[in-house]
This record gives sequence, C-alpha cells and structure tokens, in this order.
Amino acid sequence: MRIRVIDSHTGGEPTRLVISGFPDLGRAPLRERRARFRSEFDHLRAAIVNEPRGSDAIVGGLLCDPHDQSCQTGVIFFNNVSVLGMCGHGTIGLVATLAHLKRLEPGHIRIETPVGIVSAELHVTGAVTVRNVPSYRYRKDVELRVPGFGSVTGDIAWGGNWFFLVKAESPIELSLRRLDELTAFTWSIRQTLERHGITGEHGGSIDHIELCGPPRDSTANSRNFVLCPGKSYDRSPCGTGTSAKIACLYEDGKLQQNELWIQESITGSVFEAHIERHGTEIIPFIKGWAFVTSEADLIIDERDPFRWGIPA
Repeated sequence: MRIRVIDSHTGGEPTRLVISGFPDLGRAPLRERRARFRSEFDHLRAAIVNEPRGSDAIVGGLLCDPHDQSCQTGVIFFNNVSVLGMCGHGTIGLVATLAHLKRLEPGHIRIETPVGIVSAELHVTGAVTVRNVPSYRYRKDVELRVPGFGSVTGDIAWGGNWFFLVKAESPIELSLRRLDELTAFTWSIRQTLERHGITGEHGGSIDHIELCGPPRDSTANSRNFVLCPGKSYDRSPCGTGTSAKIACLYEDGKLQQNELWIQESITGSVFEAHIERHGTEIIPFIKGWAFVTSEADLIIDERDPFRWGIPA
C-alpha cells in the first residue's frame, strides 16, 4: 500500500498533506467524513503521522473533494492522537502545497473543514492569509488549582479548536531550553481541566493549552507556547490559538477591528493577525508562510510489525 504525501512547514510546524492513496470516505459533509475517518481508519492516521514514519509534531491533512460546491477543496486534519476540527498552520501549508502542485494561482480559495468553511488568499509573494471560522470566548477568568503550580486563571475560547488561554505571563521563560518545564506545566493544566470536568461548549474537550509572555522580536505583540493534544508543542504561533487569543482581546476592548496583532512563537516565527466583525460573529484572519520540504510515497508493508505506527 502506498500513500502519496507532500510535507511542508509553517513557521517551523510540519504539515503532511495526503494527496492520494487513502481509502475513499464518500461524499458526505466533512463532519461526517471525519467521524468515519476516526471510526474506520484510525490505524492509517497513526501510520501516516506517528513514528517510525512521522513524529509527534506532524499534523496530517487529508485532501478531500468538498461536499459544499462553493469550495475548491476539503481537508480533514489529524495529529498523533486523533482527528482535529481545524488547523491554522495546516491550512497555510495546504494552500502552499496546492500552489507547489500548480493547482492554485494567487487569489482566493474556499476550503471545507469539519468545523465549517474557511477561505484563504494566496498572495503573489507566496504568503497565505487564512480567514478562519468564527471565534469566541466561552468562559472568562476560569480559576484552577494546578498541583505543583498553584492558582492559574485563564479563558476558555474557540478558534477552530478549544483552548485554555492562561492570562498571566508565564512563570516559566518561554524558551526552547525550558521545554520540559513548559510541557509539564501545561500538561498539568490540561489534566486539571479534565479532572474537574471543565470543557468547552457542548462538552468539547479543551485539548490545547496556551501560555503567553513578552516577545523577543520588538515588532511582535506577544510570545506564546502552545501544548497540542498529543503533548507536543506547536513550533508555529498556532493559527487556531492566535484566533482564539485575538477574539478574547477584541471582546475585552484591547484589540480593535483590523488592528494588526503580531504573534510570535517559541521558535521565533510569527503570524500576522487581525479581527473583522461581521454581525455577531468575530472573524480572525491569520497570515503566515509555508514551505514545501519533501514529496514522498509512504509504503505500508504487511510484513512490517510497525506498519500502523509504534503504539503508545
């Protein structure tokens, strides 16, 4: 069995786009196809992104025909533990990959995802701006008692995935040399949320935790550390996390419509972001760069004991 993929990275965070070789999921809406992916083909998710072919940091994307005919393509994102709703850096990687394949010229594209339709613009420079799904804060100033770390207060917000956004500056320096400590802190926050049954709207799992601190780049507004669902950190500034962040800033009156927000990641890469208000909806826009790094056929050999990835 061969699965054709193209790898890219957005601000250091890898995306592996599956362009052929995956079983047909039908033509239902992407939300239903995501459920089928999860129930019937989770072994292929693990084979594509987990070791020995991948790593915990890779986010996969399955290129699909859209159900909504106003869209040019559809995509189902997934990572080392499950399928995702939306992925900002992955959408930028998707657009850059379609341009690499000569399937897309500079201009606009509509993309169907399991959580709604997003649009993107491929600029002539190669940069990509994503118009994300409507984002919002669900709960403000949620206080937790995190074992070993004391009291932590944050907002629960939606940006395409559910986030707990810690409000105070991180007590741990946001640097790569402090990764173990940052991971332990954010993982403890996530475990505390789960232990107390604290969720997003409609019971949605809060599977992303974000810390903030002062930027190193004088042109940026903030630096972040984002723990992803599989306990890996986001090398990019996190598109859905930045969407959730600026939605909260807008609701607090700390960011105006079309005011530029520059989000720096722990690796030093940046996204440019702004908000537009459309009726009652807060729409985030995220701009960044992605670069194609490889084209490959993933080979699944029935004799290979690790053909479906190394089990957790």
